[in-house]
Amino acid sequence: MPTHSYELLADRYIILRAPTRQQADFQSPLIAMPEAVPDVQIDIDDHVNKHTMKTLINDSTVVGFSPVMPMKLIEPVELGGQEQSNDDGPGATSENQATWGIEAVGATTSPFTGAGITIAVLDTGIDADHEAFTGVDLVTKDFTTSGSAHDDHGHGTHCAGTIFGHEVNGTRIGVAPGVTRAVIGKVLGPDGGSSDLLTEAMIWARDNGAHAISMSLGIDFPGYVEWLISTRGVPLKVATSIALYDYAANVKLFETLSQFLAAGVGQPLVVAASGNESARDATPPYELNVAPPASAVGIVAVGAVAQATADLDIAPFSNTRATVVAPGVGVISAKAGGGLRSLNGTSMATPHAAGVAALWAEKLALNGQLTPLSLQSKLIGSASFDSLVSSIDPLDVGSGLVRAPQT
Repeated sequence: MPTHSYELLADRYIILRAPTRQQADFQSPLIAMPEAVPDVQIDIDDHVNKHTMKTLINDSTVVGFSPVMPMKLIEPVELGGQEQSNDDGPGATSENQATWGIEAVGATTSPFTGAGITIAVLDTGIDADHEAFTGVDLVTKDFTTSGSAHDDHGHGTHCAGTIFGHEVNGTRIGVAPGVTRAVIGKVLGPDGGSSDLLTEAMIWARDNGAHAISMSLGIDFPGYVEWLISTRGVPLKVATSIALYDYAANVKLFETLSQFLAAGVGQPLVVAASGNESARDATPPYELNVAPPASAVGIVAVGAVAQATADLDIAPFSNTRATVVAPGVGVISAKAGGGLRSLNGTSMATPHAAGVAALWAEKLALNGQLTPLSLQSKLIGSASFDSLVSSIDPLDVGSGLVRAPQT
């Protein structure tokens, strides 16, 4: 009876290389001295087979590889049965002031604005003509087949606005409005994206001088299982098993890449959304752990908090075991096409954390102390429980609410 081999079913593989790596004197990117950290590069191979796989395993310059998996946007969440607002909506503390999230993280009282810092946003692109980005040097690249980095969805524009957007209609929407250069990679199109596009965009952002990278997307596990079944004729149980293996391989690849990025001077800090799959307000309630790539060691996973009666509480949708949390409910920011809109999600929390990272990066740069590890240490170490409800579960919020430097 004939047997079927389900090995190497993916069309493409991501190969992470450190060409100058020496096996004898380089063991871990996290403990190497910055000047000893080798450059890391991404190769994409469309023809991996058993022979080439063995070659990769025995190649000392290869530090990781994984099959390409589909990626999807971490979509904003509707709360209380209400649709997301497409107008100015609630959220600004008052006219001519900042949104509640900007104030909650202490950005309005910080002496820093993100001046001299470059932030990367890897998302659905950007509406470069929006008034929130007037005067910002936007370095853009389309990694999809869309043909341009223009944001046809609106998600990337909203995220970028929260990080470095200028005032719109008298409302401050950006945590770090002093940022004058941003690197915008469109990695998600109408049909989503893939992990090879994301890894290539992360390297591109590094090469273009990004000090921090903001990402609000996740691996499309169900979509990958469906692809294996429909295009490869794999039974459901086998497809699920293969997808789990490839899923783990992708997480490991992102961990290795983020560790290399964290190890060197001039490399970016990576912050990513923890995911919106939890439902603390359901019957029965449930919580899911942080989803990849945010779950990868070395990436700062950002959960979402909401305004409660007095203090802030975990948002019902926010995945647990985040590294830090930030405002993620009723977040007003730039609307693609003009104006403002209010959205909910860990995708809205992540740019708050990226903006705070820009403020800390400015302070560290002025003192000659800016490295990915020092920036990560400040972002996590300065987070606080002070404005969170006393009953909050530490597993949900990690080190607490991100806070801007005050001196």
